[in-house]
Amino acid sequence: MYAKGQTVIQYMEQFAPKHYAVEGDKIGLQLGTLNKEIRNILVALDVTEEVVDEAIAKGVDLIIAHHAIIYRPIAQLTTDSPMGKLYEKLIKHDIAVYIAHTNLDTAEGGVNDLMADALELQHCTCLEEIHNDQLFKLVVFVPETDYEKVLRAVLDAGAGHIGKYSHCSFNSQGTGTFVPLEGTNPYIGSEGVMERVPEIRIETIVPQSIQRKVIQAMLKAHPYEEVAYDLYRMDLKGRSFGLGRVGKLDQAITLDALVARVKERFDVPQVRVVGDLNREIKKVAVLGGSGSRYVKHALFRGADVLVTGDIDYHTAHDAIAAGIAVIDPGHNVEKIVKPAVAAMLQTKMDENKYATRVFASELNTEPFQFV
Repeated sequence: MYAKGQTVIQYMEQFAPKHYAVEGDKIGLQLGTLNKEIRNILVALDVTEEVVDEAIAKGVDLIIAHHAIIYRPIAQLTTDSPMGKLYEKLIKHDIAVYIAHTNLDTAEGGVNDLMADALELQHCTCLEEIHNDQLFKLVVFVPETDYEKVLRAVLDAGAGHIGKYSHCSFNSQGTGTFVPLEGTNPYIGSEGVMERVPEIRIETIVPQSIQRKVIQAMLKAHPYEEVAYDLYRMDLKGRSFGLGRVGKLDQAITLDALVARVKERFDVPQVRVVGDLNREIKKVAVLGGSGSRYVKHALFRGADVLVTGDIDYHTAHDAIAAGIAVIDPGHNVEKIVKPAVAAMLQTKMDENKYATRVFASELNTEPFQFV
């Protein structure tokens, strides 16, 4: 059995939710349909003609790419233009294209986390916050006989995380009252009779991102026909998600040594460098893609160097004047995400016993040559 297109994207959006994206970013399904079985998936950085040919050779039904194939409004679609030919080839071979861009940059385990891990950065935080996972207080009233079952269901679903502690809750005893009205099928009591039941009030914290999952787990485990529960929006900030990462190296190294690490870990032959190669580097900021406007963010976060792509001439001079180093390995280093996303999706396929196969594109779509 093969996974449906909607099922594949459900797994993808659990990993990189759409609301993690920067406002206005061109993400989601851009071409084709998801209303079909997906035999093979190709994870790519860019959708070029060569990548489409690779997809056709592999019998791919869905390409999941990082960079959009439709970024600007299309005034006309002619099949004798380069992009028109590309769209025509995709349509003729019934290949859908789905884009995960800044939401994949932001996601846990996405582009920026992978870059930070590759450089062995520790205690990482976001360079720029895009989304904060709003916290809610969940309160539910459970008969004593079913207390452990409901508590375990709620906490195992992900509620109750505070810092580095999980399964946090507060529980208090009390008495619940209710009168089952005509037509009810009460778990406890009889129609028309006031019931008094020893109950336990469970209180715990639920992030908005998993609120539906936790509520569903609670309702499934709860014995009552009508469950009494409350959700309160909290002023406390939840977990932050955003672009870029800032972290510390285990021990200080020179900028020159970090350059060598960047070239090795990101598999790039050359980089552009701004700054004294002998300066000591301890705190590092990374950002996949084009990072010229994030030099100030890196400075504010106390970074010694920003590792990012597409730094322009004037921004390089600004960085020198501000005293921050820059390593530009190119925009294409985002290719680091291809095998990670492919592995994640293949695990999901295998766990759910789908025959769908997932491939990471083997093509290097770097447009520049180093001569």
